Amino acid sequence: MKDLLLIALFAALGAGGAGLLGWPAVRLLRRRSVALSLFCVAAVTVLAVTSGTFAVAQAMFLSSHDLGVVITVLAVAAVVSLLTAALLGRQVVAGSRALAAAARTVGSDTGFAAPDRPLGRELAQLSEELAATSARLAESRAREQALEHSRRELIAWISHDLRTPLAGLRAMAEALEDGVAEEPERYLVRIRTEVERLTGMVDDLFELSRIQAGALSLSLARVSVYDLVDDALTGAYPLARQRGVRLEGRRVEPEPVEVDSREITRVLGNLLVNAIRSTPEEGVVAVSARREADEVVLSVTDGCGGIPEQDLPRVFETGWRGSAARTPRPADPGERRHQPDGGGSGAGLGLAIVRGIVEAHAGRARVHNVAGGCCFEIALPAARA
Repeated sequence: MKDLLLIALFAALGAGGAGLLGWPAVRLLRRRSVALSLFCVAAVTVLAVTSGTFAVAQAMFLSSHDLGVVITVLAVAAVVSLLTAALLGRQVVAGSRALAAAARTVGSDTGFAAPDRPLGRELAQLSEELAATSARLAESRAREQALEHSRRELIAWISHDLRTPLAGLRAMAEALEDGVAEEPERYLVRIRTEVERLTGMVDDLFELSRIQAGALSLSLARVSVYDLVDDALTGAYPLARQRGVRLEGRRVEPEPVEVDSREITRVLGNLLVNAIRSTPEEGVVAVSARREADEVVLSVTDGCGGIPEQDLPRVFETGWRGSAARTPRPADPGERRHQPDGGGSGAGLGLAIVRGIVEAHAGRARVHNVAGGCCFEIALPAARA
């Protein structure tokens, strides 16, 4: 037992001395190549084993022949160990260089190009994270481009929609000023109608800016969707009667929701106004409400003839108007008086406001085609029991 303790002591002294000499070298190389650091660690390990073995051999007073055998074995093991460490270091460096080259493709138009050579587990996980990051950047860039495109369209449409009524207002004002208007009262009615239309556009722009800035303040209260649908139908009835469109409430379940009733009524009003304007005379616009799991789904179905499939993903984008069939025709004098509160201004903002308000309630807005028309749905979280 005493001999084993002495051997352990001599081995510890030899290996410890090598470790003390190698520790500064390892620290100095920590910012250098990984391959060099691995080689240094292997060299320190070999030196520690050699020093400990040599110290024990000297303490045991081995013969020259036996000492030569020990030194030969240690030398061969050291060479093999250092070569293995060098090869491993080269593999790690090659993998890291391949990953660094692949990292340059993150966020590029072609997407992340993963290394084609095998990687270690850690480098492979890093490659997967880079691929996921590149995908998120691509999605973000696509959303930004879509948003920029919709903003440009909105600016173009708003400019056109402002220019037309302003030109009409100027012409009517000049006619009244010059005294050439045959029916001044009719001109005044049209001026009031155009002013109300412009006011609606400005109000919609202000509301949309509040929604996009996250400044929409909600006053949540428990209310039945039956009451929400009833209020929206009542507000839209005059416009529907003027257009010759029949409003129907189909299967409206009195499910409770916790919402801002004023904002959700505006949402339903926007959907109903769009549906009425898009539905031909003697057509039907139907409203329904049903419970689906933890949501209450309100739907507005019209008779517009449907929306092209390629346009469905863009329906709720800012400034979207779609085909001419779904573009509101110019309002007749006095028509704006019959629109529900919060109705769309005709500038392509109504559905964007719908989505913004619904998402502010942690809900979802969607649309799909049905026979003869399309169905707009808003899904709101059901009120807790």
